[in-house]
Amino acid sequence: MTYPSSQSIERLISVILSLKDRDECAALFEDLCTIKEVQNMAQRLDVAIMLDAGKNYQEITRETSVSTATISRVSRCLNYGSGGYRIALERLKNAADGK
Repeated sequence: MTYPSSQSIERLISVILSLKDRDECAALFEDLCTIKEVQNMAQRLDVAIMLDAGKNYQEITRETSVSTATISRVSRCLNYGSGGYRIALERLKNAADGK
């Protein structure tokens, strides 16, 4: 993890990993985050999916209204980050393929 480790962050990760289903996850995020924060996270994942599919910044901005600064940050994380986006994209692909 590149964030400074703390007991609070470790506890948050443990709680997220302990959730049993989508409903529990949705309930936690609804209580923990603002609607805008959840929308922003979802939008960043959408950007990662589009970048992975080969879309350029202009296409992504046109489809999502996300700033090029956000697209650039997601691109950097996707290509040089800790691998979280890559893991998520692989899991999404596997789920779509029924694996």
